[in-house]
Amino acid sequence: RAASPCPWLHRARSGRSAPPPAWASPAAHAPRPPPPLPPPAGPLRYRRRTAGGARPVEPPPPPPPPRGAEREPPPAVDFGDPREAFRSKSSAELLRGLVVLGLCAVGPLVEHNRELLRVCQRVLGQALFERLMKMTFYGQFVAGEDQEAIKPLIRRNQAFGVGAVLDYSVEEDLSAEEAERKELDSCTSAAEKETGGAEQREKQYRAHRGFGDRRGGVISARTYFYADEAKCDQHMETFLRCIDASGGSSENGFSAIKLTALGRPQFLLQFSEVLVKWRRFFHQMAAEQGQAGRAALEMKLEAEKLQEALANLGIATKAESQHWFTGENLGMSGTVDLLDWNSLIDSRTKLSKLLLVPNMQTGQLEPLLSRFTEEEDLQMKRMLQRMDVLAKRATEKGVRLMVDAEQSYFQPAISRLTLEMQRRFNRDRAIIFNTYQCYLKEAYDNVTVDVELSRREGWHFGTKLVRGAYMEQERERAAQIGYEDPINPTYEKTNEMYHRCLDYILEEIKHSWKANVMVASHNEDTVKFTLRRMMELGIHPSEKKVYFGQLLGMCDQITFPLGQAGFPVYKYVPYGPVNEVLPYLSRRAQENRGFMQRANRERDLLWREVKRRLLTGSLFSPNH
Repeated sequence: RAASPCPWLHRARSGRSAPPPAWASPAAHAPRPPPPLPPPAGPLRYRRRTAGGARPVEPPPPPPPPRGAEREPPPAVDFGDPREAFRSKSSAELLRGLVVLGLCAVGPLVEHNRELLRVCQRVLGQALFERLMKMTFYGQFVAGEDQEAIKPLIRRNQAFGVGAVLDYSVEEDLSAEEAERKELDSCTSAAEKETGGAEQREKQYRAHRGFGDRRGGVISARTYFYADEAKCDQHMETFLRCIDASGGSSENGFSAIKLTALGRPQFLLQFSEVLVKWRRFFHQMAAEQGQAGRAALEMKLEAEKLQEALANLGIATKAESQHWFTGENLGMSGTVDLLDWNSLIDSRTKLSKLLLVPNMQTGQLEPLLSRFTEEEDLQMKRMLQRMDVLAKRATEKGVRLMVDAEQSYFQPAISRLTLEMQRRFNRDRAIIFNTYQCYLKEAYDNVTVDVELSRREGWHFGTKLVRGAYMEQERERAAQIGYEDPINPTYEKTNEMYHRCLDYILEEIKHSWKANVMVASHNEDTVKFTLRRMMELGIHPSEKKVYFGQLLGMCDQITFPLGQAGFPVYKYVPYGPVNEVLPYLSRRAQENRGFMQRANRERDLLWREVKRRLLTGSLFSPNH
């Protein structure tokens, strides 16, 4: 076997241990100074908002103690050893996996899976249908019907070093027409319905007939449609039960939520447009000061020139904007960067919902926020309250809360609201985790800006990195409606973006100890890249700063070897009654079709393990 660049990736056949990694040498354990912060660049850089106004943030805590010199390097990880991969599985489970993954590779079956399931339900009756599903697809991809039923699987996985991200996977089974009607209604404000004002919003940030059913082209993400406030309360209660179940069934567990389940999507659309316009204006001002093409954090506007530009554009006189850019830090640098600029929107939108920003194409001043009715204002407040309730419960139960990413036209608002929760609840440890989709062209800028904010304000950065679930839908929507495709042009570019973002966060973990990342990927090369970089940077798995995540029923050959080698690794564990998780199962079948067409590695490993047990006489033995 050719030598591996990373000794963790192969178990030594000769019995000789791999050379010790970087952290084994005493020199590697000298205290590392924290990375230097950039020079202050504006009045809001080191401040937090409170009810009584702004106050200075306390100085950052001292660096953590040096990493222990006595720790042994983790065992090697071999993703090609079927015995290690399936040690936790009974022979019946192996055979079920072979059957299910084999069926997922049959195109016609997968394309018509919903119709076939309905026929089976009618022919077999409910009791027999449920038994058949539990023996096949449901048993492969779903943990059980309720919080009690899932406990045996969670305990068994824990025995092999695998944790759980609980996800109650019940979905409404709406027709396409019903989904579209609900979406168009809930994404348009009352004022826009009366006046037709939705046409004034940017194309990307308004609902469009033909794309109202957000499930189209999406196979790996659950979709919620707004019905009313009572339904949002029901979703919140479901998430609360999920958090309770996670806290009661596992240590250091995770629970996943979606913000579109907690409120009217109109607010996410409008707030996303606000954030994008505000950031775009900053970039336009930076271009006028000769800084076009720089990375987001490298753009620094001269405050005086910015004030002059605001006055020339008619947004605010120099006297009116003077108090925006005054403070104890401005005198030291006289510049405003993107984080300072973003923080201005907090105070300005509280003062006036009609803050004007110029549209450079039309030359007209446009309001960033439209007026809400009293009921819409209440609906927006309730959405924020539901988020607050969930974050507080997660903190009480010691459960990490993962906020899933959604479509690009919702995502700026989702990320900003999640970031606000992180500022409040991640002071001592990472409780709230944001999700970054690396198929987006702006992913790296988003990650670096948010990491920098966490540095300046001293809270713990928590993230899940994914490639993204909405690519087909996003591309088609952008092409048909007529705006720039937000997705990277190729799969290779997305891989590059994923590794670039991941590497940035791993470097941050090495220096600060206040960053945490979940590598949510079924891509073996990405997992190997992470292990190699952890070794090179001296990040030991026992520090529990880097986690790995895969879906239940998929890629066990990655999950379980990692768990048994001591790396923090998690399965996304869906649960719910058979009938109510059928939409989820349908998506898993479709996702596995694409996955199985790309690689038959998992099926090959399953076959090898079945044959090994058969030849050694352990096929029916509890000890494999």
